[in-house]
This record gives sequence, C-alpha cells and structure tokens, in this order.
Amino acid sequence: MSEHIQGSAMQVDPELVRQLAVLLDETNLTEIEVQDGERKIRVARNITVAAAAPVYSQPAPAAPVAAPAAAAPAAPEHAADHPGAVKSPMVGTAYLSAEPGSRPFASVGDKVAVGQTLLIVEAMKVMNSIASPRAGTVRAVLVENGQPVEYDQPLVIVE
Repeated sequence: MSEHIQGSAMQVDPELVRQLAVLLDETNLTEIEVQDGERKIRVARNITVAAAAPVYSQPAPAAPVAAPAAAAPAAPEHAADHPGAVKSPMVGTAYLSAEPGSRPFASVGDKVAVGQTLLIVEAMKVMNSIASPRAGTVRAVLVENGQPVEYDQPLVIVE
C-alpha cells in the first residue's frame, strides 16, 4: 500500500504516517520524525502553545519577555559547538520555570552549581529537570518558555 510522492522514487507507507499522526495526538508533541536507512518521514502539526502543553503554556507570552529576549542576541552562532552548551536529552517542550508566573530556574548572569535545575523539558507529559553539568555562570538561555525542542539542541550555555 505504498504510493509515490511528487514523482520521486521514495515509497511512503500511508499507514505509518497515520500511526505517527496518532502518536502525535497521544503524546501532545508537535512533530515526530522517523528514519529507516535513506527514508525519512516527518509528521508535524501547527498548534498554539496553549493547546500543545499542559499547565505551563498559558503564561508563555509573558514569561520569555526578559531573560530569553535579552539572551537571544548574545547566543553564539554555533551554540552546539560551545563547550558550555547544555543540550536537550530528548524531544519535548522547554519550560524556564516551575509554574506559570514563577521565577525562572536560571537567567543570564546567574551563578549555578553542579546539579542545579536550569529548566524543564516536558516529554510525553513527564517533566524532566535539566541540571547543570558544571558550576559556573549562565551566559545564554537559548530557548523561550514553551518552545518545542529537539534532541541534542543547545538549551543553555554555562561557563
């Protein structure tokens, strides 16, 4: 039950695409990608942050105003290569504070200790604390509150 897409030689299994779409709905993710050799299938949907995430999403417009906006221009062009980059261990949604309206876990200029929570990545309705692997100063926060993040994406730079 495969079909050609736009005249290319790639075979797409419509049932696999349907299963991935159901998985998106069940997990509240905004996109999912699978790869099998040279074949890669990405299923994504556009939704508002309030619909995508549980409780944390409602203050999203207000929360990123100060620290992330100020940090964005200071972010290194190749943040992934920065030795102080703290990367996401999973695909999910980043949250900078424990609950809407509360102080962020870490802001640019804050001193942090080893093991201190920098932010949370929610994946499949589980809140995962992302801890600082080193003591130092937060030099950049590379994500906004409620932003979808990818595996291995730089989130924060701690020097």
